[in-house]
Amino acid sequence: MIPDRRDLAPGLSISRILTGLWQVADQEKDGTTLDPVAGAKALADYAADGFDTFDMADHYGTSELITGEMLRTWTDSPRPRAFTKWCPEPGPMTADIVRTGIQARLDRLGVERIDLLQFHWWTFEHPAWLDALHEITRLKQEGLIGEVGVTNFDAAHLNLALADGIPLVSNQVSFSLIDRRAAGHLAETCRKHKVQLLAYGTLCGGFLSERWLGKPEPEAVKDWSGSKYLRFIHAAGGWDAYKGILAATDTIARKHGVSISNVATRWVLEHAHVAGVIIGARLGENQHRSDNLRLFQFELDAEDHALLHQAFAATTMIPGDCGDEYRQPPFLTASGDLSHHLAEMPSAMQAVTDPDNPDRARVFSGSLWEPIAGYCRALRDGDRIVVSGTTATHGVDRTVALGDAGAQTTYILDKIAASVRALGGDPKDILRTRMYLRGDEDVEAAARAHGLRFVTNPPANTTFLVGNLIGDFRVEIEAEAVVTQKRG
Repeated sequence: MIPDRRDLAPGLSISRILTGLWQVADQEKDGTTLDPVAGAKALADYAADGFDTFDMADHYGTSELITGEMLRTWTDSPRPRAFTKWCPEPGPMTADIVRTGIQARLDRLGVERIDLLQFHWWTFEHPAWLDALHEITRLKQEGLIGEVGVTNFDAAHLNLALADGIPLVSNQVSFSLIDRRAAGHLAETCRKHKVQLLAYGTLCGGFLSERWLGKPEPEAVKDWSGSKYLRFIHAAGGWDAYKGILAATDTIARKHGVSISNVATRWVLEHAHVAGVIIGARLGENQHRSDNLRLFQFELDAEDHALLHQAFAATTMIPGDCGDEYRQPPFLTASGDLSHHLAEMPSAMQAVTDPDNPDRARVFSGSLWEPIAGYCRALRDGDRIVVSGTTATHGVDRTVALGDAGAQTTYILDKIAASVRALGGDPKDILRTRMYLRGDEDVEAAARAHGLRFVTNPPANTTFLVGNLIGDFRVEIEAEAVVTQKRG
């Protein structure tokens, strides 16, 4: 028996259980790298048992080199699939920068084409992520990349990328009985655009297993994965709420004669927009391939789902949308609070202080019209920030996401947030927005995109319907903020 398979894209058949190599970085965190030959042999054993789809990244230690060694020595057909990620720091994404980043992946894997290149971006307030994805698309057209995916994109930015013409086939996100965000807005976006999810964290760092039945909350967890998902448990209502889910999962597992991990994984796989789940492998250590195969021998029934929903009711939904754990509080990552990391990211906007009035500063976005018409993107006077009418213009003159008011709203709000932050404020300081729409048909999409952005700090908002927006713009937005913290 081998794992079930699914087409992620035409001609790209994958195992529905992908072998994740993020733990290579954990195994190598003391500076000692794994033996690439022994690691390649371990991967070949996985592939021989049907677990022939491997997921890695530029920062997962030597995972790409180990996989490259396995591919170099593989003689059967078809060869295993190697999916990797490129996670650059925000900044200008020129053609040369992108090509260099992708070429490094090709070189480390020792292949002429990457089966699936997945792109991660730390902060959408820096718009160069669109430049990077368009350059990646051009490399796909050259034949250096088979398919393009993203990782940790929320529903709004996944929709924006697709509306701007990026041919995405997948989005890799956290999805588990504890973290159920991917069953919400993201599921709707995936169904709309026929994009599939690759789900990680389905076993919640090992917490969704028999090992933790009846056990007290650990005071500390040594491995990166465990420390990360303990934070997820805290955000979902704490240890008691987690124990309720674990107990329900154990009841279902005993009923079907399978493991708790099987039930947890099966629940994720039964979502129609999930192509596969990524289960981590510690090379040279414990392997669970035989147990993982059992999840294809049963299905969850109505009674099982009812028991799980009862347990869910005692938990709290993880805040925000998929990927928010990397971009805003609560930072649910192995290293915890990433606010310092994000603060060090270069801004796409630069503030210029008025030499005659130190309490006044301006931000310019580089729009062609700012010097012609004599205005700036945003102005701060004391604690008050006013943001000019902003449209979905990328660079000098390109309109983003033609015809999609929701996608344009998402892009505009990113630009507004970057402007406010460049002037020493925070997006939560925004007290009012004004939206100008081309017509009635744009109201719902723009309103929903606005709502997704301001879930926890909704401003007072007024929407005006007008029919004379120029060019290809469906939406224009103004904003006002009052800064509640000191500048700098």
